[in-house]
Amino acid sequence: MLWSQDQWNRLQKGGRRLPLLVALAGMVALAAPSAHAQDAPAAPPASGTQPQQGATPAQDAWVKLCEKNQQTQDKEICLTHHERLDGNTGMVLVAAAIRKVEGEDKETLLVRLPTAIALAIPAGVQIRVDEQEPMRLPYTLCYATSCQAETELTPEMLTALRGGKQLVVAAVNLQRKAIGFPVPLDGFSKAYDGEPVDKAKYQEARRRLMEMIRKRQTELANKAAEAEAEKEGGAAGGAGGGGASSVAPKTAVPVE
Repeated sequence: MLWSQDQWNRLQKGGRRLPLLVALAGMVALAAPSAHAQDAPAAPPASGTQPQQGATPAQDAWVKLCEKNQQTQDKEICLTHHERLDGNTGMVLVAAAIRKVEGEDKETLLVRLPTAIALAIPAGVQIRVDEQEPMRLPYTLCYATSCQAETELTPEMLTALRGGKQLVVAAVNLQRKAIGFPVPLDGFSKAYDGEPVDKAKYQEARRRLMEMIRKRQTELANKAAEAEAEKEGGAAGGAGGGGASSVAPKTAVPVE
């Protein structure tokens, strides 16, 4: 059964309470000659989830990646792709893509969500562009870390994506609660119609992004260790009548 308008409204409003997220496509804007910096709307968990602190601005929300080699049976496969990462952990929170295979007329809309949110199987997902009618997508593949849903891309769906502002991907967790991941459609048409980005630049951008996330993890760990040391030092000072604390400050080990 498709969700009510009130349920969709709650999922869409959840997009304004944003965890720290990073759109990877924005990191490879340098690979697109005409890329423009934008503040992409972020994709949050829906109501009922605990938002994380902070926010990171993004640039174009979509990027086209193409590959042709023996693994693709010498056919060019292109993905017009959006991937949103948790800026604290690097976990992929939502991914959406249009897949086009050389020599095939049909294209496929793919959506991927992490199994870390305890997805209810086989409930699948529902997708909705702006205020249009929602559509149900079944899960077609599940891995250890994610589940993928897909459907054939119709001309009507492509038109909606081109003209839309936001695609909401909604799933159900094991507690039967709706979890929504709004995907910004800024830059979709430009990426879909344009040339693919340079693969080497994309991989370098991803490496830099993960390095940024590792540094943030280290900073957060250091702050937590300092706060804990201050707390223990204060407790020890109070117990000892205000004497100097013997608690040594803790140092967080950088995450590899």
